[in-house]
Amino acid sequence: MNVPFPLVDGPSAPALLEERGAGVAVLTLNRPEQRNTLSEAMLAGFSECLAAIARDATVRAVVIAANGSAFCAGHDLKELTAHRADADGGQGYFREIMARCSAMMQALVGLPQPTIAAIQGTATAAGCQLVATCDLAIASTTARFCTPGVDIGLFCSTPMVALSRNVACKHAMEMLLTGEMVSAERAERIGLINHVVPPGTERDEAIALAGKIGAKSAFTVKTGKQAFYRQRELRLDEAYAYASQVMVENMMARDAAEGIGAFIEKRRPHWEDR
Repeated sequence: MNVPFPLVDGPSAPALLEERGAGVAVLTLNRPEQRNTLSEAMLAGFSECLAAIARDATVRAVVIAANGSAFCAGHDLKELTAHRADADGGQGYFREIMARCSAMMQALVGLPQPTIAAIQGTATAAGCQLVATCDLAIASTTARFCTPGVDIGLFCSTPMVALSRNVACKHAMEMLLTGEMVSAERAERIGLINHVVPPGTERDEAIALAGKIGAKSAFTVKTGKQAFYRQRELRLDEAYAYASQVMVENMMARDAAEGIGAFIEKRRPHWEDR
């Protein structure tokens, strides 16, 4: 059953829906009439919901989906433009919104549970950033991706951070400099998404992948996710030293002893997530 997150945009339309089952939390962007833009309400709802999920050991993976024809159209430009009438021309508001969005994206990366985007339509600007920020991504053949800020005089600088950490530099620069749409098939080829699936199946496929990951030791998955992002920022020698220490600490965990024992004894492991 869908359970609306309490923060809403209007009297009857929740900005974010949350559904849970079998250890998987599905967060659904629910502003289809605004193309699921990252409004103040959406950012606040995401941040609060992710904080709650991070503390909940019953959630083993997270799927981020959307209602409507667009996955996410990025920032709400009408909200941003309305603040040009502020005394400072909107500078303070713009700074606050960018900080909130950046914090939310970093919360996704820092979440103990893996995150999987299920993209049914267009993901543009900060919406493309959201896809790139998730650990994994499943997209419908009808999905499209772009960073079109250059077309309106506002370079997609914050989306660039996530995009450039997913795809090779020349592919990222082409998207950023042209603003042109990228098909789901090309997005898969350049590494922005993992799999392309038939329309209407992307959410189920993402949930199935989440369930597969959720069957592993949550302690091991958390350890691996943290180590993956940490080692990428280090020099090669530092990365090996860090990863070696992580391996040693992981070997001392109960689930590693159980998993290795189960492998040797040819039986299924019993995880205790520690």
